[in-house]
Amino acid sequence: MRGDGDVTALVRNGEPAAKLDVVVIGDGYTAQEQDKFRADAAQKWREMTAVEPYASYRALFNVWAVSAISPESGVTGDPDQGTVRHTALGSYFWCDGVERLLCVDEKAVESYAAKAPQADLVLVVANSAKYGGAGYNDVKSPLGYEGIATVAGGNAKSGQIAVHETGHSLGKLADEYAYDGQGTYQGSEPTEANISTLTADRMRQQGTKWSRWLGQASPDGGTVGAYEGGGYYPTGLYRPTENSIMRSLGREFNLPGREAMIAGFYRHATPLTSPTANGSRLTAADRLTVDLPVAGTRLRWYLDGKELPRLGGRTALDLAELKLTGPRSRPHVLTAVATDPTPAVADPALRAKLTASLSWTVTR
Repeated sequence: MRGDGDVTALVRNGEPAAKLDVVVIGDGYTAQEQDKFRADAAQKWREMTAVEPYASYRALFNVWAVSAISPESGVTGDPDQGTVRHTALGSYFWCDGVERLLCVDEKAVESYAAKAPQADLVLVVANSAKYGGAGYNDVKSPLGYEGIATVAGGNAKSGQIAVHETGHSLGKLADEYAYDGQGTYQGSEPTEANISTLTADRMRQQGTKWSRWLGQASPDGGTVGAYEGGGYYPTGLYRPTENSIMRSLGREFNLPGREAMIAGFYRHATPLTSPTANGSRLTAADRLTVDLPVAGTRLRWYLDGKELPRLGGRTALDLAELKLTGPRSRPHVLTAVATDPTPAVADPALRAKLTASLSWTVTR
């Protein structure tokens, strides 16, 4: 039986420093229910990685399950507002008077997240089948994670809720739905990539926001344009498509949203890793391997700054193939450069984050 605070690697694709580390913490699971928690956590991750761009980029992630043993099973507010449960993270529905809003004790979450090798994103899975969840997207954590998403482990829609909420934390995306009676937005241009005060024509003229995607078919259906209503306002703000996952569950990210999510992944993960540490000293007798976690990544090799086209795409090299010349003690610099060429990222500033390099010193 797992103890309180014990950590299980649900998915381990590499060293934490090179991956986006998701920490999943259960709440409302007793000591006897920890196997159920880990099963629920694994199921939520499967549901999340069924959605793009998680599906194509799943190898960039590690997933750690942290056991939080609760004295009582279930969470406060389930099945009704009068139900109170004493749990490790203090999860409760009816947060701020909204039945579906599932809130937690952030300090308790922080203490359990700290037990994982690294925390870039936190997902709290509540022992409940009730519909609901929440996203904490302005978290100031000493651990450095970008947000907390809460979901109910037994609810069929909770995987979609997790994807939506991480759209806020990783993608820095706004909600694309509106509330009746909210009125017309009168503020400045929002910072989020998927809402704007600009019409499609003005966006195209200014070359800003999602102008690069205008007129293109989007994976959530329809064509990228400027559809009025978003950021909770029915008028005054525009969204890129009619109905993406940032507006309704069961949908895909639209093109600007998918681009923002991929950029978020690469804030923490890298398209190139190697079991041989960057900067290591090697000889021509050594063998060097690298890993490209994302399918389709382009790999180029350079020796002393000069590209070696014949080695392009090779992920394993016997360094004798370099045919080094000169004194045996002369150091040469071997560099691998990996670039994710995905067409899903069009912004040049974001594309720069899709390239990584590693270098080693090699002597004869």
